[in-house]
Amino acid sequence: MNFQSLSDADILTIANPIMDNLMEASTRIDHAAHVRDFTDRIKAIVTPEHLDYVCRQYQAEKGFFAGREPVAVFKRPDSAAIVWRQSFTKAQGDFVAEMVLVCRDGRYQVDHVMVF
Repeated sequence: MNFQSLSDADILTIANPIMDNLMEASTRIDHAAHVRDFTDRIKAIVTPEHLDYVCRQYQAEKGFFAGREPVAVFKRPDSAAIVWRQSFTKAQGDFVAEMVLVCRDGRYQVDHVMVF
């Protein structure tokens, strides 16, 4: 899979549902759903305890995820990095949501994701 051969729209069509799932699962603090599309590398980092801690912290400070708008797609042969403008229900202002998408064994997976 060469991500450089895909359009930004194609990559967003792949990435948006994956990011939707990540955000919905973190709202519920549902570890199994949250790591569903993760590579083994990031699964080793995001343990159930880690997810619980991070989710409780951001929910107390910022509320829940609200609107998200794509800002940029960066393509490399073996991955794509997607950046969105993210908002929350309690915190004002713009935040950044980002994901690194890879294709492993014919399946699109998340190798890095963060909201800050």
